[in-house]
Amino acid sequence: MSGANPDGRMPLLDHLRELRNRTVKALLGLLVGMVIGWVLKEEVWQILREPFCSVPQSTDLKGDECSLVVNGIFSSFFLNVKIAFLVGVVLSSPVWLYQLWAFVAPGLHRKEKRWTLLFLTLALPLFLVGAALAYLTVERGIALFLGFTPDNVAALITVDEYLRFVITMLLVFGLAFELPLFVSILNLAGVLPHAVIKKWRRGIIFGIFVFAAVATPSADPITMVSLAIPVIILFSMSDGIAFLVDKRRATQPSLYEGLSDDEASVIDDEPSDIGEPEPIEDRR
Repeated sequence: MSGANPDGRMPLLDHLRELRNRTVKALLGLLVGMVIGWVLKEEVWQILREPFCSVPQSTDLKGDECSLVVNGIFSSFFLNVKIAFLVGVVLSSPVWLYQLWAFVAPGLHRKEKRWTLLFLTLALPLFLVGAALAYLTVERGIALFLGFTPDNVAALITVDEYLRFVITMLLVFGLAFELPLFVSILNLAGVLPHAVIKKWRRGIIFGIFVFAAVATPSADPITMVSLAIPVIILFSMSDGIAFLVDKRRATQPSLYEGLSDDEASVIDDEPSDIGEPEPIEDRR
């Protein structure tokens, strides 16, 4: 992309073509992941429905068997499509994360590009850890609200409603766990110094609680705390890393140390001796 131009600059149309190519590659990776998800849809669905089946109200309809309701002709088909999409997003995350970073990276300096491997190495595990925590929290959120169901009243939960709840939880938790990584990457790139993080630390922590309360579909205290506390812990770790990085930078001498911003550089206007020119015959 930047081979012809060492500064990594290009016209707007070239940027749009680059964005199109990166998007196509990301969609192809998603498509491959969805094919695998379609093959594994039965196994994945058994895993996704387990939190609901752990709640006593899940057996209200059949008495001894966990059951959800389908309320449309095409609901069963789209259920499988949604499961395949969820699996595709997770499996293809290294592809679309790389395409996203590769689109931004040519505009960065060479020093900043060194963190590409770190970004790709940690992004997927953090997303998976957040999704796993969401999976463990789903049962508590469902049990809390279904616990208000009166006696002799069956909880009629549709498949679409339940799957929408689970997917939203997985994506919200997974993406929230990426926040500390982006903070560290921006600090390592020199864009977000620790002084700025320190200044806005309380506001960021408060914003994490607000995000946890608004973004989670159940909005119950258990789910909110389950999301906010781990993210705050990870943010505190990235805050500490930013402190150590900036402290190390402060001990390194700057290339411009000792130079005044208001003083012009000294220019040596004395001509230098380049020697006698070689004869044309010798140069041949």
